[in-house]
Amino acid sequence: MFLWDTPVVLSVTQVARYMKELLGMDEILRDVWVRGEISGCKTYPSGHCYFTLKDAESQLLCVFFKHARLRSAAPELRNGMAVAVNGRVDLYERDGKLQLYVEEVEPLGEGALFLRFEQLKARLEAEGLFAQERKRPLPEQPSVIGIVTSPQAAALRDMLRVLRVRYPLARVILSPAFVQGSEAPQTIAQAIDLLNAHGEAEVIIVGRGGGSIEELWAFNEEVVARAIARSRIPVISGVGHETDFTIADFVADYRASTPTAAATAAVPDIRDWQARIRDIELMLTDLVQGYLEDKAEDLSQLERDLSRSNPRYQLDQLRQRLDDAVSLLQTRMEYLLSMRGERLRGASLRLHSLSPLLTIARGYAVVRRESNQQVVTRVEQVQPGDELSIQVTDGQISATVRKQG
Repeated sequence: MFLWDTPVVLSVTQVARYMKELLGMDEILRDVWVRGEISGCKTYPSGHCYFTLKDAESQLLCVFFKHARLRSAAPELRNGMAVAVNGRVDLYERDGKLQLYVEEVEPLGEGALFLRFEQLKARLEAEGLFAQERKRPLPEQPSVIGIVTSPQAAALRDMLRVLRVRYPLARVILSPAFVQGSEAPQTIAQAIDLLNAHGEAEVIIVGRGGGSIEELWAFNEEVVARAIARSRIPVISGVGHETDFTIADFVADYRASTPTAAATAAVPDIRDWQARIRDIELMLTDLVQGYLEDKAEDLSQLERDLSRSNPRYQLDQLRQRLDDAVSLLQTRMEYLLSMRGERLRGASLRLHSLSPLLTIARGYAVVRRESNQQVVTRVEQVQPGDELSIQVTDGQISATVRKQG
Protein backbone atom coordinates (compact mmCIF):
# COMPACT_ATOMS: atom_id res chain seq x y z
CA MET A 1 0.00 0.00 0.00
CA PHE A 2 2.99 2.31 0.15
CA LEU A 3 5.22 3.09 -2.82
CA TRP A 4 8.93 3.09 -2.11
CA ASP A 5 9.22 6.82 -2.57
CA THR A 6 5.87 8.41 -1.76
CA PRO A 7 3.47 6.88 0.82
CA VAL A 8 -0.22 6.66 -0.13
CA VAL A 9 -2.40 7.99 2.71
CA LEU A 10 -5.73 6.15 2.88
CA SER A 11 -8.88 7.22 4.60
CA VAL A 12 -10.39 5.16 7.40
CA THR A 13 -13.18 4.09 5.07
CA GLN A 14 -10.70 2.90 2.47
CA VAL A 15 -8.83 0.82 5.02
CA ALA A 16 -12.06 -0.63 6.36
CA ARG A 17 -13.24 -1.58 2.88
CA TYR A 18 -9.89 -3.13 2.08
CA MET A 19 -10.02 -5.25 5.23
CA LYS A 20 -13.58 -6.26 4.41
CA GLU A 21 -12.44 -7.34 0.93
CA LEU A 22 -9.60 -9.39 2.41
CA LEU A 23 -11.94 -11.13 4.82
CA GLY A 24 -14.36 -11.84 2.01
CA MET A 25 -11.65 -13.52 -0.03
CA ASP A 26 -10.52 -15.79 2.79
CA GLU A 27 -11.88 -19.26 2.20
CA ILE A 28 -11.82 -20.25 5.88
CA LEU A 29 -13.46 -17.10 7.26
CA ARG A 30 -16.24 -17.14 4.66
CA ASP A 31 -17.65 -20.37 6.15
CA VAL A 32 -16.23 -21.22 9.54
CA TRP A 33 -17.34 -23.15 12.62
CA VAL A 34 -16.31 -21.65 15.97
CA ARG A 35 -16.89 -23.12 19.40
CA GLY A 36 -17.03 -21.19 22.66
CA GLU A 37 -19.22 -19.99 25.51
CA ILE A 38 -22.01 -17.42 25.05
CA SER A 39 -21.82 -14.23 27.07
CA GLY A 40 -23.60 -10.89 26.97
CA CYS A 41 -26.48 -12.38 25.00
CA LYS A 42 -29.27 -9.95 24.13
CA THR A 43 -32.19 -10.27 21.71
CA TYR A 44 -33.79 -7.02 20.55
CA PRO A 45 -37.46 -6.45 19.63
CA SER A 46 -36.41 -6.68 15.98
CA GLY A 47 -35.58 -10.35 16.57
CA HIS A 48 -31.84 -9.89 15.99
CA CYS A 49 -29.58 -11.48 18.62
CA TYR A 50 -26.15 -10.14 19.64
CA PHE A 51 -23.69 -12.02 21.86
CA THR A 52 -20.03 -12.65 22.53
CA LEU A 53 -18.42 -16.03 21.97
CA LYS A 54 -15.60 -16.64 24.47
CA ASP A 55 -13.01 -19.11 25.53
CA ALA A 56 -10.30 -18.88 28.16
CA GLU A 57 -8.13 -16.44 26.19
CA SER A 58 -10.15 -14.62 23.52
CA GLN A 59 -13.60 -13.40 22.52
CA LEU A 60 -15.43 -12.82 19.26
CA LEU A 61 -18.45 -10.59 18.68
CA CYS A 62 -21.37 -12.36 17.03
CA VAL A 63 -24.61 -11.24 15.42
CA PHE A 64 -27.45 -13.65 14.67
CA PHE A 65 -30.04 -11.96 12.47
CA LYS A 66 -33.71 -12.87 12.75
CA HIS A 67 -33.99 -14.44 9.29
CA ALA A 68 -31.01 -16.71 10.02
CA ARG A 69 -32.44 -17.70 13.40
CA LEU A 70 -35.79 -18.67 11.89
CA ARG A 71 -34.16 -20.57 9.02
CA SER A 72 -31.80 -22.55 11.25
CA ALA A 73 -34.32 -23.33 14.03
CA ALA A 74 -31.58 -22.58 16.58
CA PRO A 75 -32.23 -23.17 20.28
CA GLU A 76 -32.92 -20.27 22.65
CA LEU A 77 -29.54 -18.77 23.41
CA ARG A 78 -28.52 -17.80 26.91
CA ASN A 79 -25.42 -16.78 28.76
CA GLY A 80 -23.15 -19.64 29.76
CA MET A 81 -24.14 -21.97 26.91
CA ALA A 82 -21.32 -23.84 25.15
CA VAL A 83 -22.05 -23.78 21.42
CA ALA A 84 -20.54 -24.38 18.00
CA VAL A 85 -21.41 -21.50 15.67
CA ASN A 86 -21.26 -21.49 11.87
CA GLY A 87 -21.05 -18.33 9.81
CA ARG A 88 -18.76 -15.84 8.16
CA VAL A 89 -16.30 -13.44 9.74
CA ASP A 90 -16.69 -9.93 8.41
CA LEU A 91 -16.02 -6.31 9.31
CA TYR A 92 -18.79 -3.95 10.37
CA GLU A 93 -17.37 -0.90 8.63
CA ARG A 94 -19.22 1.81 10.56
CA ASP A 95 -17.86 0.76 13.97
CA GLY A 96 -14.74 -1.04 12.72
CA LYS A 97 -15.84 -4.20 14.56
CA LEU A 98 -14.86 -7.67 13.50
CA GLN A 99 -17.97 -9.83 13.80
CA LEU A 100 -19.07 -13.37 13.17
CA TYR A 101 -22.33 -13.27 11.21
CA VAL A 102 -24.03 -16.43 12.46
CA GLU A 103 -25.98 -18.78 10.22
CA GLU A 104 -26.29 -21.86 12.46
CA VAL A 105 -25.87 -22.71 16.15
CA GLU A 106 -25.30 -26.13 17.64
CA PRO A 107 -25.40 -26.51 21.44
CA LEU A 108 -22.45 -28.32 23.00
CA GLY A 109 -23.80 -28.41 26.55
CA GLU A 110 -23.54 -25.97 29.42
CA GLY A 111 -20.57 -23.63 29.51
CA ALA A 112 -17.82 -23.84 32.10
CA LEU A 113 -18.93 -20.68 33.93
CA PHE A 114 -22.52 -21.84 34.05
CA LEU A 115 -21.48 -25.22 35.41
CA ARG A 116 -19.37 -23.53 38.11
CA PHE A 117 -22.34 -21.36 38.98
CA GLU A 118 -24.73 -24.30 39.29
CA GLN A 119 -22.28 -26.43 41.27
CA LEU A 120 -21.54 -23.69 43.82
CA LYS A 121 -25.21 -22.79 44.06
CA ALA A 122 -26.17 -26.40 44.77
CA ARG A 123 -23.45 -26.81 47.41
CA LEU A 124 -24.25 -23.58 49.27
CA GLU A 125 -27.97 -24.30 49.11
CA ALA A 126 -27.34 -27.72 50.64
CA GLU A 127 -25.48 -26.02 53.49
CA GLY A 128 -28.53 -23.85 54.18
CA LEU A 129 -26.99 -20.52 53.15
CA PHE A 130 -30.05 -19.73 51.01
CA ALA A 131 -32.60 -20.75 53.65
CA GLN A 132 -35.35 -18.22 54.18
CA GLU A 133 -35.33 -18.65 57.96
CA ARG A 134 -31.75 -17.38 58.25
CA LYS A 135 -32.52 -14.15 56.42
CA ARG A 136 -32.86 -11.17 58.73
CA PRO A 137 -35.34 -8.30 58.40
CA LEU A 138 -33.96 -4.98 57.25
CA PRO A 139 -33.98 -2.11 59.76
CA GLU A 140 -36.88 0.26 59.17
CA GLN A 141 -34.97 3.47 59.89
CA PRO A 142 -31.22 2.88 59.61
CA SER A 143 -29.08 5.78 60.75
CA VAL A 144 -25.89 4.44 59.13
CA ILE A 145 -25.71 2.57 55.80
CA GLY A 146 -22.65 0.70 54.58
CA ILE A 147 -21.97 0.38 50.84
CA VAL A 148 -19.57 -2.09 49.26
CA THR A 149 -18.75 -1.10 45.67
CA SER A 150 -16.15 0.67 43.57
CA PRO A 151 -15.66 4.39 44.37
CA GLN A 152 -15.58 5.05 40.60
CA ALA A 153 -18.76 3.12 39.82
CA ALA A 154 -21.77 4.90 38.35
CA ALA A 155 -23.84 2.64 40.59
CA LEU A 156 -22.39 4.40 43.65
CA ARG A 157 -23.57 7.78 42.39
CA ASP A 158 -27.02 6.36 41.72
CA MET A 159 -27.25 4.83 45.20
CA LEU A 160 -26.06 8.02 46.92
CA ARG A 161 -28.59 10.07 44.94
CA VAL A 162 -31.46 7.76 45.95
CA LEU A 163 -30.39 7.74 49.61
CA ARG A 164 -30.05 11.53 49.68
CA VAL A 165 -33.52 12.05 48.17
CA ARG A 166 -35.37 9.36 50.10
CA TYR A 167 -33.69 9.54 53.50
CA PRO A 168 -31.19 12.38 54.03
CA LEU A 169 -31.07 11.57 57.76
CA ALA A 170 -28.89 8.51 57.14
CA ARG A 171 -25.09 8.59 57.10
CA VAL A 172 -23.25 6.52 54.48
CA ILE A 173 -19.99 4.62 55.00
CA LEU A 174 -18.26 3.47 51.82
CA SER A 175 -16.15 0.34 52.09
CA PRO A 176 -14.39 0.36 48.69
CA ALA A 177 -13.77 -2.78 46.67
CA PHE A 178 -13.04 -3.92 43.16
CA VAL A 179 -16.25 -5.16 41.53
CA GLN A 180 -14.65 -6.76 38.47
CA GLY A 181 -11.52 -8.75 37.80
CA SER A 182 -9.51 -11.41 39.57
CA GLU A 183 -8.95 -9.34 42.72
CA ALA A 184 -12.61 -8.36 43.09
CA PRO A 185 -13.96 -11.35 45.09
CA GLN A 186 -11.39 -11.02 47.86
CA THR A 187 -11.75 -7.22 48.13
CA ILE A 188 -15.56 -7.50 48.26
CA ALA A 189 -15.36 -10.05 51.08
CA GLN A 190 -12.82 -7.91 52.97
CA ALA A 191 -15.02 -4.80 52.57
CA ILE A 192 -18.00 -6.65 54.08
CA ASP A 193 -15.86 -7.91 56.98
CA LEU A 194 -14.48 -4.41 57.55
CA LEU A 195 -17.97 -2.92 57.89
CA ASN A 196 -18.85 -5.63 60.42
CA ALA A 197 -15.68 -4.92 62.38
CA HIS A 198 -16.40 -1.18 62.30
CA GLY A 199 -19.85 -1.88 63.72
CA GLU A 200 -21.69 1.36 62.96
CA ALA A 201 -23.56 0.33 59.81
CA GLU A 202 -27.06 -1.04 60.40
CA VAL A 203 -27.46 -2.39 56.87
CA ILE A 204 -24.97 -3.14 54.06
CA ILE A 205 -25.56 -2.71 50.32
CA VAL A 206 -23.32 -4.84 48.08
CA GLY A 207 -23.75 -3.67 44.52
CA ARG A 208 -22.55 -2.81 41.05
CA GLY A 209 -24.16 -2.01 37.71
CA GLY A 210 -25.02 -4.41 34.93
CA GLY A 211 -22.60 -6.31 32.73
CA SER A 212 -21.84 -9.65 31.17
CA ILE A 213 -21.65 -12.84 33.19
CA GLU A 214 -17.87 -12.48 33.29
CA GLU A 215 -18.06 -8.91 34.53
CA LEU A 216 -20.46 -9.92 37.29
CA TRP A 217 -18.62 -13.12 38.14
CA ALA A 218 -16.97 -11.75 41.28
CA PHE A 219 -20.40 -11.93 42.95
CA ASN A 220 -20.60 -15.64 42.09
CA GLU A 221 -17.46 -16.54 44.02
CA GLU A 222 -17.66 -18.56 47.23
CA VAL A 223 -15.53 -16.13 49.22
CA VAL A 224 -18.13 -13.38 48.66
CA ALA A 225 -21.00 -15.72 49.53
CA ARG A 226 -19.29 -16.73 52.79
CA ALA A 227 -18.65 -13.11 53.74
CA ILE A 228 -22.32 -12.23 53.22
CA ALA A 229 -23.43 -15.31 55.19
CA ARG A 230 -21.25 -14.52 58.23
CA SER A 231 -22.12 -10.82 58.28
CA ARG A 232 -23.81 -9.79 61.52
CA ILE A 233 -25.31 -6.84 59.65
CA PRO A 234 -28.21 -7.48 57.21
CA VAL A 235 -26.98 -7.42 53.60
CA ILE A 236 -28.83 -6.18 50.50
CA SER A 237 -27.55 -7.47 47.17
CA GLY A 238 -28.02 -5.10 44.22
CA VAL A 239 -25.98 -6.53 41.37
CA GLY A 240 -26.59 -6.02 37.65
CA HIS A 241 -30.05 -5.68 36.14
CA GLU A 242 -33.46 -7.27 36.73
CA THR A 243 -32.60 -10.45 34.84
CA ASP A 244 -29.15 -10.93 36.40
CA PHE A 245 -28.92 -13.41 39.28
CA THR A 246 -25.75 -14.09 41.23
CA ILE A 247 -24.81 -16.31 44.17
CA ALA A 248 -24.67 -13.14 46.27
CA ASP A 249 -28.38 -12.57 45.54
CA PHE A 250 -29.30 -15.97 46.98
CA VAL A 251 -27.22 -15.57 50.16
CA ALA A 252 -28.13 -11.94 50.89
CA ASP A 253 -30.91 -11.08 53.30
CA TYR A 254 -32.63 -9.12 50.53
CA ARG A 255 -32.15 -9.26 46.78
CA ALA A 256 -32.72 -6.04 44.80
CA SER A 257 -32.88 -6.01 41.02
CA THR A 258 -30.46 -3.08 40.63
CA PRO A 259 -28.19 -0.92 42.82
CA THR A 260 -30.83 1.83 42.68
CA ALA A 261 -33.49 -0.63 43.86
CA ALA A 262 -31.14 -1.72 46.65
CA ALA A 263 -30.81 1.86 47.91
CA THR A 264 -34.59 2.22 47.71
CA ALA A 265 -35.10 -0.93 49.78
CA ALA A 266 -32.54 0.13 52.40
CA VAL A 267 -34.32 3.26 53.63
CA PRO A 268 -37.84 4.61 54.02
CA ASP A 269 -39.02 7.53 51.93
CA ILE A 270 -39.02 10.67 54.04
CA ARG A 271 -41.63 12.13 51.71
CA ASP A 272 -44.07 9.49 52.97
CA TRP A 273 -43.32 10.65 56.51
CA GLN A 274 -43.87 14.26 55.52
CA ALA A 275 -47.19 13.39 53.91
CA ARG A 276 -48.18 11.41 57.01
CA ILE A 277 -47.17 14.31 59.26
CA ARG A 278 -49.32 16.67 57.15
CA ASP A 279 -52.26 14.28 57.47
CA ILE A 280 -51.76 14.04 61.23
CA GLU A 281 -51.43 17.83 61.44
CA LEU A 282 -54.75 18.27 59.64
CA MET A 283 -56.37 15.64 61.84
CA LEU A 284 -55.05 17.27 65.04
CA THR A 285 -56.17 20.69 63.80
CA ASP A 286 -59.68 19.33 63.22
CA LEU A 287 -59.68 17.65 66.65
CA VAL A 288 -58.47 20.81 68.43
CA GLN A 289 -60.95 22.96 66.52
CA GLY A 290 -63.78 20.59 67.41
CA TYR A 291 -62.64 20.49 71.04
CA LEU A 292 -62.52 24.28 71.23
CA GLU A 293 -65.97 24.58 69.65
CA ASP A 294 -67.37 22.08 72.16
CA LYS A 295 -65.78 23.98 75.04
CA ALA A 296 -67.09 27.28 73.69
CA GLU A 297 -70.59 25.80 73.60
CA ASP A 298 -70.13 24.49 77.16
CA LEU A 299 -69.00 27.95 78.26
CA SER A 300 -72.00 29.58 76.65
CA GLN A 301 -74.26 27.08 78.38
CA LEU A 302 -72.58 27.83 81.73
CA GLU A 303 -73.03 31.55 81.14
CA ARG A 304 -76.72 30.97 80.45
CA ASP A 305 -77.04 28.79 83.56
CA LEU A 306 -75.23 31.40 85.69
CA SER A 307 -77.43 34.14 84.30
CA ARG A 308 -80.52 32.16 85.22
CA SER A 309 -79.14 31.69 88.74
CA ASN A 310 -78.79 35.47 89.24
CA PRO A 311 -81.29 36.75 91.93
CA ARG A 312 -82.25 39.63 89.69
CA TYR A 313 -83.05 37.19 86.94
CA GLN A 314 -85.01 35.07 89.43
CA LEU A 315 -86.96 38.15 90.59
CA ASP A 316 -87.66 39.12 87.01
CA GLN A 317 -88.87 35.61 86.36
CA LEU A 318 -91.05 35.68 89.50
CA ARG A 319 -92.44 39.13 88.56
CA GLN A 320 -93.30 37.88 85.14
CA ARG A 321 -94.87 34.76 86.58
CA LEU A 322 -96.87 36.96 89.02
CA ASP A 323 -98.00 39.20 86.18
CA ASP A 324 -98.97 36.12 84.22
CA ALA A 325 -100.86 34.75 87.24
CA VAL A 326 -102.66 38.09 87.83
CA SER A 327 -103.57 38.31 84.17
CA LEU A 328 -104.78 34.71 84.22
CA LEU A 329 -106.73 35.31 87.46
CA GLN A 330 -108.26 38.48 86.07
CA THR A 331 -109.26 36.74 82.93
CA ARG A 332 -110.68 33.88 84.98
CA MET A 333 -112.60 36.26 87.27
CA GLU A 334 -113.97 38.16 84.33
CA TYR A 335 -115.06 34.91 82.80
CA LEU A 336 -116.69 33.76 86.06
CA LEU A 337 -118.40 37.13 86.59
CA SER A 338 -119.63 37.06 83.05
CA MET A 339 -121.00 33.58 83.53
CA ARG A 340 -122.60 34.51 86.87
CA GLY A 341 -124.07 37.68 85.35
CA GLU A 342 -125.57 35.62 82.54
CA ARG A 343 -126.97 33.20 85.08
CA LEU A 344 -128.33 36.13 87.17
CA ARG A 345 -129.96 37.69 84.14
CA GLY A 346 -131.50 34.35 83.32
CA ALA A 347 -132.78 33.95 86.87
CA SER A 348 -134.05 37.54 86.86
CA LEU A 349 -135.95 36.91 83.68
CA ARG A 350 -137.45 33.77 85.13
CA LEU A 351 -138.35 35.59 88.37
CA HIS A 352 -139.78 38.46 86.41
CA SER A 353 -141.91 36.06 84.46
CA LEU A 354 -143.23 34.74 87.82
CA SER A 355 -143.63 38.20 89.42
CA PRO A 356 -147.16 39.01 90.72
CA LEU A 357 -146.66 42.48 89.36
CA LEU A 358 -147.23 41.10 85.91
CA THR A 359 -150.49 39.67 87.12
CA ILE A 360 -151.39 42.96 88.78
CA ALA A 361 -150.63 44.80 85.59
CA ARG A 362 -153.32 42.76 83.88
CA GLY A 363 -155.99 44.12 86.36
CA TYR A 364 -155.35 41.88 89.30
CA ALA A 365 -154.23 42.97 92.79
CA VAL A 366 -152.36 41.36 95.66
CA VAL A 367 -154.03 41.59 99.06
CA ARG A 368 -152.03 41.19 102.24
CA ARG A 369 -152.91 41.44 105.88
CA GLU A 370 -151.12 44.36 107.38
CA SER A 371 -150.40 42.56 110.57
CA ASN A 372 -148.29 39.79 109.09
CA GLN A 373 -148.08 40.59 105.36
CA GLN A 374 -149.79 37.29 104.63
CA VAL A 375 -151.30 37.15 101.16
CA VAL A 376 -155.01 36.84 101.34
CA THR A 377 -156.36 34.49 98.77
CA ARG A 378 -159.61 33.39 100.49
CA VAL A 379 -162.38 35.19 102.39
CA GLU A 380 -162.06 33.06 105.48
CA GLN A 381 -158.50 34.37 105.94
CA VAL A 382 -159.75 37.76 107.22
CA GLN A 383 -162.14 39.02 109.92
CA PRO A 384 -164.08 42.21 110.03
CA GLY A 385 -161.84 44.98 111.26
CA ASP A 386 -158.62 43.50 109.80
CA GLU A 387 -156.37 46.03 108.13
CA LEU A 388 -155.44 45.10 104.57
CA SER A 389 -152.89 46.31 102.04
CA ILE A 390 -153.93 46.08 98.39
CA GLN A 391 -151.11 46.10 95.88
CA VAL A 392 -152.03 47.47 92.47
CA THR A 393 -149.94 48.41 89.47
CA ASP A 394 -148.91 51.85 90.58
CA GLY A 395 -148.97 51.49 94.38
CA GLN A 396 -150.77 50.25 97.48
CA ILE A 397 -154.24 50.91 98.89
CA SER A 398 -155.03 50.54 102.58
CA ALA A 399 -158.42 49.07 103.46
CA THR A 400 -160.38 47.80 106.49
CA VAL A 401 -162.57 44.69 106.35
CA ARG A 402 -166.17 45.58 107.28
CA LYS A 403 -167.76 42.29 106.70
CA GLN A 404 -167.10 38.97 105.13
CA GLY A 405 -168.90 38.27 101.89
